[in-house]
Amino acid sequence: MSELIDLDPASTDPPYEQLRSRITALARSGELAPHTRLPAVRRLAGDLNVAPGAVAHAAREREAAGVVETRGRLGTFVVGADAASDPARELAAEYARRVTALGVSPERALDLARAALWAPPS
Repeated sequence: MSELIDLDPASTDPPYEQLRSRITALARSGELAPHTRLPAVRRLAGDLNVAPGAVAHAAREREAAGVVETRGRLGTFVVGADAASDPARELAAEYARRVTALGVSPERALDLARAALWAPPS
């Protein structure tokens, strides 16, 4: 699979973001078919010559976005196209990335989301 991923060391995007977006694009385009098992974090990190933490970070974000699912010791697999392209899930994942980047705790992020959902329309 590493032959499908080309990380640009000159990019302003960190490796985990490049990896997240590339695997998401491969899953959505069908180049990575549903139920395809992805390499283990350490293996992919070694293949791409990046830190395992970067691969793990990208994996967590892909799972939050519904692009992949982890099945315990069986590994991580690409989900079906319908689940991967759920716009609400994509927006929720984007919200999670942004509040995490701001240093907002998960509890506070959930409180903010609840307040926004229950606020009267403006």
